Amino acid sequence: MPRHILDEAHIHPAVRDKVARNHEAAVLEVQAAIARHAVVVVGMKSNPFVGKARALLDAAAIPHHYLEYGSYLSQWRLRNALKMWTGWSTFPMVFVKGVLVGGFEDLKALQDAGGLRAMLA
Repeated sequence: MPRHILDEAHIHPAVRDKVARNHEAAVLEVQAAIARHAVVVVGMKSNPFVGKARALLDAAAIPHHYLEYGSYLSQWRLRNALKMWTGWSTFPMVFVKGVLVGGFEDLKALQDAGGLRAMLA
């Protein structure tokens, strides 16, 4: 099922550029990281699931690149732009070979099923 995304025809021309460029630097930074690294974890301070995802990768000896954007009380607007870009509403956001695989629980399920190693092969 495709994600629902408001089509450009339903965004007023006067605000299209503002919508397109909302925290663009952060989106471009994540895009560049997933192009350069096999595994990327996008997270935030004080979120226990971010730490669990990174610990799972470390325990499996899977190198990963980590990007951190604020904490619960800071940089939430920037993180919101990343959520809108991916369609994923929580952190961490884990990318494997450029594919968003979800958060910690999704990563753990993928690892338990042998899918993570298969994606990296």
